[in-house]
Amino acid sequence: MKKLLGKMDIWLLVIMIIYSIVGLIMIFSSSSVSTVLRYNVAQYHFFLRQAIFLVVSFIIGFLIVIRFPTSKYKYLVPFLIVGIIVALLGLLIYGTLTNNARSWYDLGPFALQPSEFAKSIIIVFLAVAYSRLEKKKTNNIYAFLIPVAMCLFIAVLIAMQPDFGTALIIGGIVFFVFISIPYVKQNFIKVLKIGAVCLVLAVLAILYSGTEIFNSRQLQRFEFLNPCERYTEDTGYQVCNGFIAIHNGGLFGVGLGNSSQKYLYLPESHTDFIFPIIVEELGLIVGVILILGYMVMLWRILKIARQAENLRLSILAYGVFLYLLFHILINLLGILALIPLTGVPLPFLSYGGSFTINVVIMLFVVQRVNIENKTIKTKREMASITN
Repeated sequence: MKKLLGKMDIWLLVIMIIYSIVGLIMIFSSSSVSTVLRYNVAQYHFFLRQAIFLVVSFIIGFLIVIRFPTSKYKYLVPFLIVGIIVALLGLLIYGTLTNNARSWYDLGPFALQPSEFAKSIIIVFLAVAYSRLEKKKTNNIYAFLIPVAMCLFIAVLIAMQPDFGTALIIGGIVFFVFISIPYVKQNFIKVLKIGAVCLVLAVLAILYSGTEIFNSRQLQRFEFLNPCERYTEDTGYQVCNGFIAIHNGGLFGVGLGNSSQKYLYLPESHTDFIFPIIVEELGLIVGVILILGYMVMLWRILKIARQAENLRLSILAYGVFLYLLFHILINLLGILALIPLTGVPLPFLSYGGSFTINVVIMLFVVQRVNIENKTIKTKREMASITN
């Protein structure tokens, strides 16, 4: 274990721990009112559950993920892909309806959101699939499109819940991973032509099917500018109250636990809208520091991806980088009314079992990538010395 710890990215690990602690504190502070008034549960309800999710995730990370070679992922991928497809199809029938979406399985003590696990599974799947194609020295561009088609099928199943935020994140991960593949870069013009044809066919299929892509409620999400002009409407109420929270906080905040907006003005104050509560209580300076911390986290992950010794390791780290980047951007831009609100949580800071477990485990996957990078590099250097 000491050898493995010595090869981990310590900066990334420290940031994970700091954000976990800050997240726990703010989840308790932001939910302490709603737990009693809205959910009729104990004050520490969400705090304790989040603490359990984090502890379990870190235990899995330290005891399993950093010890498990990424070369063995190829044996898990078939089961993971079949499992996630079955789980997503099952949601259409057995899923619990929450906020007009069937995204959850109600398992009694906790709820399971398969779409969160889909993001992680897709990253692992792409890493294994493209690593295999590279080793076979495949020079058929259509072979490289098959993993994309599989991932887009999963994204469509998620969009049917409907959960367009998660489907968009998956689409973004798949697109940027795909265009980063060396062979795809070399044949980029051909890929663009194939993509254009597929896009035209998809648009024609939708038009002639008579199916509405968005219902009236979903179309309302595109009314995101000037939310305070629609304070009494669903499209403006929550975002405007987020603005009020940020304004109330100023530079230094009103003090930990002293938020006024968490008194049911912000219904999702401990999940999607936790950042405005953080700024209200701790101030804009702390909010900026947290954003800078995210930037350091992303930089460390991207650095590990660039130092990867093979394509599999590169995609694993780069996929996690995209995963976190999209969550951070979509959440912050949404609460600032710069893009439509999609209900995407912030890594570590927002409450959420499935999301928290996935984020922590995938960051330990990045740590495993860093371990293998250093191991392979050391072996290569030793071999060069002996030769």
